[in-house]
Amino acid sequence: MSVSIREALAARFRRSAPEAGPAAEPSQTGTTEVSSEPAGTTEVSSEPAGTVEVSVEKADAEEADAEEAAAPPSRLRRIAGRALTTGAIVLVFAALILPNVLTRFAKPGTYFRVPIEGFVAVGLLLLLRGRWRRTVAGVLGAGLGLLTVEKCLDMGFYAVLVRPFDPVLDWVLLDDAREFLKGSVGGAGATGALIGVIVLALAVVALMTLAALRIAKVAAQHRRATARTALAGTAVWVVCMVLGVQLFNNIPVAARSSALYAWDRAHSVKAGFNDEKKFAREVRVDAFSATPADQLLTGLRGKDVMVTFVESYGRSAIEDPKLNPGTVKVLDEGSATLAKAGYAAKSGWLGSPTFGGGSWLAHSTLLSGLWINNQKRYRNLTSSDRLTLTSLFKKAGFDTMSVMPGTTRAWPEGDFYGYDRVYDSRNTGYVGPNFGWGPLPDQYTLSWFEKNVHAPAHAPLFVEMPLVSSHTPWAPIPTFIDWKDVGDGAVYDQIKADAKKPGSIWKDPAKVQREYSRSIQYTLTTIISYLEKFGDENTVMVFLGDHQPAPIVVGDGATHEVPITIVAKDKAVLDRVAGWNWTDGLRPAADAPVWPMNQFRDKFLTTFGPKNGDVSRALPVPR
Repeated sequence: MSVSIREALAARFRRSAPEAGPAAEPSQTGTTEVSSEPAGTTEVSSEPAGTVEVSVEKADAEEADAEEAAAPPSRLRRIAGRALTTGAIVLVFAALILPNVLTRFAKPGTYFRVPIEGFVAVGLLLLLRGRWRRTVAGVLGAGLGLLTVEKCLDMGFYAVLVRPFDPVLDWVLLDDAREFLKGSVGGAGATGALIGVIVLALAVVALMTLAALRIAKVAAQHRRATARTALAGTAVWVVCMVLGVQLFNNIPVAARSSALYAWDRAHSVKAGFNDEKKFAREVRVDAFSATPADQLLTGLRGKDVMVTFVESYGRSAIEDPKLNPGTVKVLDEGSATLAKAGYAAKSGWLGSPTFGGGSWLAHSTLLSGLWINNQKRYRNLTSSDRLTLTSLFKKAGFDTMSVMPGTTRAWPEGDFYGYDRVYDSRNTGYVGPNFGWGPLPDQYTLSWFEKNVHAPAHAPLFVEMPLVSSHTPWAPIPTFIDWKDVGDGAVYDQIKADAKKPGSIWKDPAKVQREYSRSIQYTLTTIISYLEKFGDENTVMVFLGDHQPAPIVVGDGATHEVPITIVAKDKAVLDRVAGWNWTDGLRPAADAPVWPMNQFRDKFLTTFGPKNGDVSRALPVPR
């Protein structure tokens, strides 16, 4: 036993002993010192034996702890400890400089940065002791883990929707992601992928928390060196910030991206709540809310009006040289074909509220005349009494319906829009295979509509029809066939078997772009052929894109603009839109007007309302 421990043990005995009995000689410390004959002197407490034994056991335990702490760690433990510390520092550093956009990983400047948040956090931990230090380190680590998870979600959202993930509103999109994966890799693969994502997110938070605790522990053990490092790092950061130092890609070395990112995320949540109040005011302003039925849509009485969305049909499909050769050919040849059939057409551009996905936001924007660019606005809209283009057609006496081949379950929002009937993939008689995300090929959808709705005797119609064959993943793509061969869709079994699979194209962006372009050509060909074969004097079709495709197709600099075209045989219909200055034909010119999509409803209602201010005459009931 070492001398220091012996002395500590003896002192402990002297402090804890009570006064001795009468036979003992009293001392000032309340103990009796008994000297033994040998040279070594042993101090014996006059306490009862049991008390002495407990004290000895406690002292022995303290002695063992002290010896263990004093014993130098093995070489293996030292190496393992240093590896853990290094790994924790690297993990935290990587999280602090992690971008939230995938394309930034290709820029060297992303990695040569000095994150001020790390030095500030270490300085804060040095000011704390014990449990407080561990608690704060755990909270900071978990918070950094959550920010890392959100940055990863941002990467996915920017890659598909060209916007960051909304931590309040976008959780509903996980279900859509599962449906997309289900159509691409099957139900088991989709479920496994989502479970894997959840487990990975939890692992990131856990590892970041453990890393922060490790750094806090090491910092406490080496306070002076840690403090010097934190001060030096802060000084370097300040110098780089003041001088604006940039080593690569115009990216500043002095990084504060994580702090700014956290601030931006918190601000976006606050802005979302403020936007709700703003939207509540907007939804109450409606120039047509009090318009009598006999003054609505007078220029379209007796017509069958179809508003047809073409999935992912963006401006890039017409103007991007990588995508447009086949599309331009289909549009130009289609213009000539429809002109021979007696049609006229005019085309322009609309600015969509969404990009890469979120089709329902575009649909609701066009139909409501309000800017619906997030899920909160969509929910507030569909719970309001706002009049939509659909409900205004219904008020004017049209038979209103939606034909939605991409819908596979109940759609309660249909009541808000004002549809008399809703048809979807469950009640349109299709027996063929699914094609990617979209269950029904577009030609089958239009064939079913013609046989069951348009061809039989009917009242004037207003139809909203989102066509989905050009939805991601753009494989497999249906083949356009003779209309008489469509039947109940069984013919598509072999067509799908011969088509390309998603896995065969998604390894190469060039193949993705090529198949996207082919899918747009397929849907446009189907629309043009339908109008040529089945349209009549009362047919008026407005077809447009809902949004641009994902950046893997169009790149990072594409606009939110989509083409829109109105086609009719009745010359009077096209005469009314002459003031829009749209381009003749199915392909809008580059300098054709661009309207925000939410302006279309009111422009359309105004254009096809009573002319010359004559709103007094009663109108006949639609045929």
